[in-house]
Amino acid sequence: MSSADPEHREEEEAPAPGEDEDTGAHVAPIVKLEEVAVTTGEEDEDPILDLKSKLYRFDKDGNQWKERGAGTVKFLEHKVSGKVRLLMRQSKTLKICANHLILPTMTVQEHAGNEKSCVWHARDYADGELKDELFCIRFPSVENCKSFMETFQEVAESQNREEENDASAAAGLIEQLSVEEKADEKADGEKKDEKISDDKTEERESASAKESKADEDKKVEEPASSA
Repeated sequence: MSSADPEHREEEEAPAPGEDEDTGAHVAPIVKLEEVAVTTGEEDEDPILDLKSKLYRFDKDGNQWKERGAGTVKFLEHKVSGKVRLLMRQSKTLKICANHLILPTMTVQEHAGNEKSCVWHARDYADGELKDELFCIRFPSVENCKSFMETFQEVAESQNREEENDASAAAGLIEQLSVEEKADEKADGEKKDEKISDDKTEERESASAKESKADEDKKVEEPASSA
């Protein structure tokens, strides 16, 4: 009886027909794929904040909120211009749900007493053309919603200060150009006066030369007096 046990164990341990076995053979791929760099358009921007959320847009025709997508919402600051935009992509497809600049005139507020959601108006470019949209965004926690609203307002205010600085710089530049233009006009006027003075001097000298020549010609034409 006991002699049959090892055979039974061997039958159990033996691989079933058709099971995959590692033969150690190396199979080369039929087609070699080259690595391709994928750009997202965010390479020249620094993220200020990114949070998981769900976005809705208000449909005026249906007079109702429609889900735009669930994913990560970001505030991105451009490294050169300093402009900040809001960008949100869907989690799985990475399709853009929202894409617009944060402007000084924009405000965000809590939505209908819900501490986890807020609303704002924007000129959005997610669909490839500018559209006036009313957005509502919902977060998993009150803390995330507060962080979003605070960052939104801080960015809007900072953009306002930048616009004021740009306006002051532009005004200063215009004033400087105006002063330079006046100086150029004054210099041109002085040069013009000098030219007029030189022209008058030349006219006087020319007239004097003509008179002298006329006198000489007259003397030549007069007959010599008899001795």
